[in-house]
Amino acid sequence: MAILKKVFSRRTLAYATGGTVLFFGGGLVYLNSGPPYPVPSKITRRPPPPWTPPSRSEMLAKLKASGAITTLTKGGQTAEGEEFDLLIIGGGATGSGCAVDAASRGLKVALVERDDFSAGTSSKSTKLVHGGVRYLQKAVFELDYDQYKLVREALHERRTFLHIAPYLSEMLPIMLPIYKYWQVPYYWAGCKMYDVLAGKENMESSYLMSKGKALETFPMLKSDGLVGALVYYDGQHNDSRMNIALIMSAVKAGAVVANYCEVTQLHKDTNGKLNGAKVKDTLTGEEWSVRAKGVINATGPFTDSVLALDNPSHEMIVQPSSGVHITLPNYYSPRKMGLLDPATSDGRVIFFLPWQGNTIAGTTDTPARVSRDPEASEEDIRWILEEVRRYLSPDIKVRRGDVLSAWSGLRPLVRDPSAKKTEGLVRNHMINVSESGLLTIAGGKWTTYRAMAEETIDTAIKTFGLEGPVKNGCMTRELRLVGSDGWSRNMFIGLIQTYGLESAVAKHLSENYGDRAWTVCSLAEPTGESWPLHGKRLASQYPFIDAEVRYAVRHEYAQTAIDVLARRTRLSFLNARAALDALPTVVDIMAQELNWTYAQRKQQIDSAVKFLSSMGISPALAAAHKPEPIPQGRWENLTWSLRKASAGVWNLFRAVPDTRESFGPGRSKFEAGEVAALRSAFSSRTMPAEDGEEKVKAEEILEVLKLVPSYSEISKISKKELDYVLDEAGMHGQSEFNFDEFIEISGNLKEVLVAPSPKKHGSRLSIPVEKSGGGV
Repeated sequence: MAILKKVFSRRTLAYATGGTVLFFGGGLVYLNSGPPYPVPSKITRRPPPPWTPPSRSEMLAKLKASGAITTLTKGGQTAEGEEFDLLIIGGGATGSGCAVDAASRGLKVALVERDDFSAGTSSKSTKLVHGGVRYLQKAVFELDYDQYKLVREALHERRTFLHIAPYLSEMLPIMLPIYKYWQVPYYWAGCKMYDVLAGKENMESSYLMSKGKALETFPMLKSDGLVGALVYYDGQHNDSRMNIALIMSAVKAGAVVANYCEVTQLHKDTNGKLNGAKVKDTLTGEEWSVRAKGVINATGPFTDSVLALDNPSHEMIVQPSSGVHITLPNYYSPRKMGLLDPATSDGRVIFFLPWQGNTIAGTTDTPARVSRDPEASEEDIRWILEEVRRYLSPDIKVRRGDVLSAWSGLRPLVRDPSAKKTEGLVRNHMINVSESGLLTIAGGKWTTYRAMAEETIDTAIKTFGLEGPVKNGCMTRELRLVGSDGWSRNMFIGLIQTYGLESAVAKHLSENYGDRAWTVCSLAEPTGESWPLHGKRLASQYPFIDAEVRYAVRHEYAQTAIDVLARRTRLSFLNARAALDALPTVVDIMAQELNWTYAQRKQQIDSAVKFLSSMGISPALAAAHKPEPIPQGRWENLTWSLRKASAGVWNLFRAVPDTRESFGPGRSKFEAGEVAALRSAFSSRTMPAEDGEEKVKAEEILEVLKLVPSYSEISKISKKELDYVLDEAGMHGQSEFNFDEFIEISGNLKEVLVAPSPKKHGSRLSIPVEKSGGGV
């Protein structure tokens, strides 16, 4: 009894209460320590000091100077000042991260990229900066220490993005809908462990949400059986803009970079060690040599092609996986809340995220071949739509026609050639040095690019004996990228007050260029209107403006229209059709900057149309709406005027199509006269139903559409695809359809007609998500 009195005494209870409060209070402060964004200051009201990077031609001249003597042996003294310490092959996230790290340590760095910076996987990610909740689940249930290390490393790197590039990165709450009561403690414990692993680098603490609050926050969510939701935080960024910020930061630190420069041959000295490479300018065809003490292969999915230059008989180490994403209109998700489906129909994870004013959904994990512009298969697009449909309210019609853009990125799963074959694929990243000295970094994901680069440069310094030129250790955890120093979240107000921009445009520029937005605005031409004063939009529904095109050419090494539409701006990822419409304007502005001829402008349009065909627009639709170059100069304007006048005379003698019913609800998918043709065909094959309304039977829909000229390819539609369209429209199992229902079905079938056919697979092969080198 005396013992119980001591245990439950007031003093003991006070100590226990105080200790508990101190423990949880201290833990809360620890997990939420540190400001997520820089504190504004008066300095951010004004433009930063001007900086203009060297031009591409100046960069090429420096590369050529290093190769003036190609017979230099490793360690030789001839033209020592012209030799680079490191030649980095690959301008994606990993390569540009290595360039920033090496240049900031004082090394003389050259970086070459065969295509454009971030043209591959680095611009086609899920746009998340995350540790991977699914990786953590696997680590716990399978006692996998490698995956635990991957999650821990990624969570600690995640916060670094907010510090070094705050304008390009932000916190994003992601909802996990809960439909089983037993999942509540399971999800809560998992997300709390996610928070704890992040430690002081944690963003915000996860929390539970009631059913009512979940539906208030995410009204599109399916309410049937919903118990509640758990919300956790991860990071989100603009991947290709982040890649460009890394490239420009490397340039500012002294690196020499060049896009559209392909390594065609690796040079070796008399001892068989690499001492440089032969490089080809893919825009002009000119070739030259570059000398370097060490060569780094950071080419992602194309790693094996560079390894083959070093050793044609090397063992293949990359097995690429295709990750497909689609872009949907903004009404599919709230503006500041994402959604994660942790268990799809085939066990994979799918994200449903707001991004740049639209919604992106994905991804898939399917074995793929290495290609420069992989296309999103129709099968993957429809699978994502089906998974989206499962989680949204039944009153929301998830349509194939709502897919504004679709893209496929290749994630490299890698096998370490120095490891035993039984060890399989590397989940994280792999660094390997060949006998000739080729240092290869492969695998990993966007979130861990900085840590990968640090480890790579540490290895390069030891391997190539570069301790002499090194001035300091790794600085990239604290080194703020170009555009960050003078930025604050309120900087866009200064842009509005100074340049008279629309609010949406000013916020877009601030959040994509940081303090470099002042330079972008200085290139904007007056609109000639009372408001806005500056900022002519490239596409009316998106905040991209003409000045961004000029800035991309002058300050960010954009060489093609695709560079601007896909990677300097993100228009083709947000809406491929809007990008097609903006293409002539982009080409016209770039032609003024780069002195393109009419033939070059036409070639740029042809290449861009081909690229956009891999971004979700069917080749037939892209060809049908292919624009012509905007005429420049007297001769081109005269020719264009004569052509337009001739077309006007021809139209005087053409029969004017019947355009009745071309507008109105459900008619937006049809050209002028098409609805009238559909009504005529519908009326020819219908009989009055019991209610007196004309209807067509389900089995006759395809036969009726064969009577309409614009549906000449309707015979290619299978019964399965018709059922897919009926199910998409919520009419599955219906035997008869009235005219309005027939119009809706016809519009949906039109989308299926222009979409590529799904590839047939005997069985769907998928790569386990925990082995995906690029994250989910």
